[in-house]
Amino acid sequence: MSRLKITDEGGGRFAIDGDLTFTTIAKDTIKSLTFLASAKTIIIDLSRVTNTDSAGLALMIECIKQARSNRTTLTFCNIPKQLLNLAKISGFDNSPYFTSQLEN
Repeated sequence: MSRLKITDEGGGRFAIDGDLTFTTIAKDTIKSLTFLASAKTIIIDLSRVTNTDSAGLALMIECIKQARSNRTTLTFCNIPKQLLNLAKISGFDNSPYFTSQLEN
């Protein structure tokens, strides 16, 4: 198990490192999403996520919810295949929040 870490990479870009699982996502994780109000446009890079389950998808949905309430444009990029598969099952893979590559 790899602990979840959110890193500010500047310019509205954030990276999530570690596992996005039921064991690593806690109530404190939701409180740490305040960064979603830090810029008008936020890009969350998931390329460093090592393991995920449906809790990871739930966290992404919570990010979308908070971004909407903050009127923040949010994009997830470099989404792990395992998480994309969960998104497809749930119908979220066609969401405008998902992109396969990091935007320049």
